[in-house]
This record gives sequence, structure tokens and C-alpha cells, in this order.
Amino acid sequence: MMKDLINIEMKNLPISGLDVHIIKKYIVKTAADDSFQVNNYAIILIKSGQFKIQLSDFTQELLPHDLLVIPKNSFCTIMEVKGRLQLLLLSFTSHFAFENCLKKELVDSFNFLLGEPSSKITLGEKDFLVLSLIYKLICFVNKDAAGNEQDVELQRISFNLFLYELKFIFNRSDLQTQNSFTRQEGLTIKFLTILTIHCKKQHSAKFYAGVLFVTRGYLNRTVKQITGKTVKSLIDVAIINEIKNLLENSQSSIAFIGQDFEFSSLANFSAFFRKHTSLSPSEYRQKTVGRFKTSDFR
Repeated sequence: MMKDLINIEMKNLPISGLDVHIIKKYIVKTAADDSFQVNNYAIILIKSGQFKIQLSDFTQELLPHDLLVIPKNSFCTIMEVKGRLQLLLLSFTSHFAFENCLKKELVDSFNFLLGEPSSKITLGEKDFLVLSLIYKLICFVNKDAAGNEQDVELQRISFNLFLYELKFIFNRSDLQTQNSFTRQEGLTIKFLTILTIHCKKQHSAKFYAGVLFVTRGYLNRTVKQITGKTVKSLIDVAIINEIKNLLENSQSSIAFIGQDFEFSSLANFSAFFRKHTSLSPSEYRQKTVGRFKTSDFR
């Protein structure tokens, strides 16, 4: 059952790339000696019962209020289930994370998503209740999503809220300092960190490779291996997310925003934005303003 839930096909879902389950009674369907590779990132929160799982060469024994982060590409074996196991499971693809995360939360989340072999923490009552509520919010939005713009935006907000809470929990426990990263994972995290700082002014892979003292080819191969996306595509995503934020939340003119991001002309700025969103900057701003004006905030 766990294998089917974690490795569900993420394309045929109400919100592509994200899946959430609130399991009130876990039924063991996977044989004890059946190992499988995890295709997506997964985060498990135990409500009741006991759950023993082997990830690569490490065994994790989970009790109520335990939170477990399962990195992508881990080899997983369900070893033992005791009592009435109730759990909450959130799975998502790296593509969903990059397209929907706020930039700061993206870097923070990768610090523990890339942890080896996994990150486990026992939550206090307050943290458990907060995360449980966010799980339920994501589940509610995912279940009733019609694929329209408002549902996608609400899903993005709730997912980032989940990452915010995880960031605070892991920072308090200092688990991030205990994680050991491979050279490739460390380079990827450094790249993402530098990207969040310089994406507005620096649009070329050459700049980031130079700062990190590696070749563009090596940086691109490494980042693609870890994230599934090229350096150029990640730079474009970071730029687009920053532009969207300014269009939605500032009064700056479109011409000023284009200059601030150092596009050579307004035409080039508009063409870049349209390529990635199918809308011009003015159309996106107008659509965003119209969405909030017609929303019902009762």
C-alpha cells in the first residue's frame, strides 16, 4: 500500500505533482522483503500505531507524533506495522516544488529533503496539531480542485505554509546541521542559495558556475541530477516568480520592473514573461487584480 501511495503517477491528479493522503487505517499490502525505490519526495506524519521502515541501510522506527522525510530515490522496505496505524502522507515531485515554492522556502526545504538517509523528528503536541491541520487543508484543496487558477493558487499557498512550518521545526531541532550531503547535493544547495540572492540581476549559468568555481557543464549536470531540472530552467523559474511577486504586490510600472531585472528592452522583458506564462506582464497584472477583486473572502 505504501509503495502505491508514495509512487503514484503524479500527472493524473487534481493538482499535478502533489498528492496527499490521510490514512485512518493502514492495511499492509507490501511484503516485508519487498524493497522499492521512492520516485517522489514524501513526508510521513504518524498519528497512532508503530511503523518500522528501512531506508537504504538505515532503519527508522516511528511512533505517534513522529515525522519522517523520505528523500527521492531512496530504497525503501516496510519492515513492521504494529497497532492501529494512522498516518498522514504528503508526496510531491521536484517539478512541483520548483514551480510552486517561494524561493526562500525552496532552499530551506532542500536542506532536509536531501538529508541522508532521511530526517526524522518527534513533534510536540502543538507542532503535531499545526502540521495535521495543514495536511488537512492541502487534502481539502486537492480533493475539490477543479484545476482553475484560484485552486492552484490556494494549493501553492498551503504547500508553502507547510514548508514554513517544517522549516521552523527543523531549525529548532538543529537537524540541518546533522545532515551530511554529498558533494553534488552541497553544490546544488549552494547554487539555489546564490540564485535566490542574485536572480534579479544575473540571468546566465556562466555567472553561477563562476561563483561556485566549476564549469557550466559540470554545474548543469550536477543540478539536473539532483533536481531533475537544468540550471537555465531554474534561473528562469526564479526570475518569473520574482516578477510575478512584483506584478501582484507592488505599484511599480511594468517598464520599471523590466529595467530592474536588467532586460535590454521592454519588448524583450514582455517576450520572456509571455514565453513562460502565456500572458504579457500587463495581462498577468490585470488578471491577478481582477481575481482578488472578485474573490469572496467571507
